[in-house]
Amino acid sequence: MDHTSIDLSKRRWMSGCAFCAMGLGWSHAFAREGVEVGEQSKFSKFVNAEDLEKSAAEQYRQLLQNAAKQNALGPETHPQVVRLRNIGNDLIPYSYEWNPRAKEWRWEINLIGSKQINAFCMPGGKIAFYFGIIRELKLSDDEVAMVMGHEIAHALREHARARIGKTVATDGLARIGGAIASSIFGINPNLTDLIARQGANLLTLKFSREDETEADLVGMELSARAGYDPRAGITLWQKMSGANKDAPPEWISTHPSGDTRIQQIQQNLDKVIPLYERSKKG
Repeated sequence: MDHTSIDLSKRRWMSGCAFCAMGLGWSHAFAREGVEVGEQSKFSKFVNAEDLEKSAAEQYRQLLQNAAKQNALGPETHPQVVRLRNIGNDLIPYSYEWNPRAKEWRWEINLIGSKQINAFCMPGGKIAFYFGIIRELKLSDDEVAMVMGHEIAHALREHARARIGKTVATDGLARIGGAIASSIFGINPNLTDLIARQGANLLTLKFSREDETEADLVGMELSARAGYDPRAGITLWQKMSGANKDAPPEWISTHPSGDTRIQQIQQNLDKVIPLYERSKKG
């Protein structure tokens, strides 16, 4: 090969490298803004989403009926019900990016008259706040948004579906056999029955440490995009940690600890503060 050929090869190589660098630059320039979380658990694929959402809707309906019988269901015009639904209406539109199914969910937000420091969002967008978490912690709107965003994130990331799916994969594998593989692409009667049995635990389902951290981060981003100060997560967890030092409230009965959660929030604030500031200008 002569010197001319060598020089030409070098130029082509350098040009290719420059093109690659430009490509990386464009990729970086268009990188998604917000928090970074991993892929959803593959265990969720073992459970049909529609079946689980139907089970959750039924449980939610029963919960509201029982609360109504005890005069513990917040009426439509109750100031706190109106407040919760207004905050929810701000957050929900930003949920669609995280889970396309959320556009089709029949979202509901209700208040239960109980001293419990608790809140949840079941699969399919069924949200409930217990009056205790609002009254005892004296939550600001920003803090309510952080709680609600956290719970919505559990539903969006399908943590309950993954937890039940893990049960299917580990406990039901021998019994169900090859039917599990086909269930990824459709409804299997064995899985439907298992969902019904596991569904009884949806209201008290405990998530893993990783699920809780993920919900904190995704919820923080939802709040920021909706115009609520994500720094409220710090004061929220300070209040939660101090609510009952001897026996943690049900809402934080799983790991990680309040201090760990605050640290995670602080480490990710720079990813969501710009979103919050931009939302306030809009």
